[in-house]
Amino acid sequence: MFEKVDYTALNSRQRENYNFQKVAGVLADHYGYNCPRLSDDWQGADFIGCHINGDIFLKVQLKGRLTLDQKYQGKEVHVAFFANDACFIYPHDAFLQAALDQGKINDSVSWKDHGSYTWPSIPGWAKPFLENYKV
Repeated sequence: MFEKVDYTALNSRQRENYNFQKVAGVLADHYGYNCPRLSDDWQGADFIGCHINGDIFLKVQLKGRLTLDQKYQGKEVHVAFFANDACFIYPHDAFLQAALDQGKINDSVSWKDHGSYTWPSIPGWAKPFLENYKV
């Protein structure tokens, strides 16, 4: 009845559900958040992190990797992803500004023509920024 599941065998929707449960568990266990899942990407978010203090609400988008996307700009979205068995939840616009300031995506075809940019692993220049958002 309780067989471990191979993450790589899951389809994309199953992976998103799996990742949601993992992120929500970390936020609940360690940081006092309740995380209701949204049925659609409301204002760019897959779920809302509601802190027990009643004052903090995080709009969180789940991703499979480090991601920037123009559709999240100005929406106060945080992006959650896993890398090397660690979870990161970073403010999209702050990371976007850091990438632009360092000229990391500005002239890329992906960013200029498609409005998005992803990394398969965390680049060295981004590690100090992301370390502040490791949960």
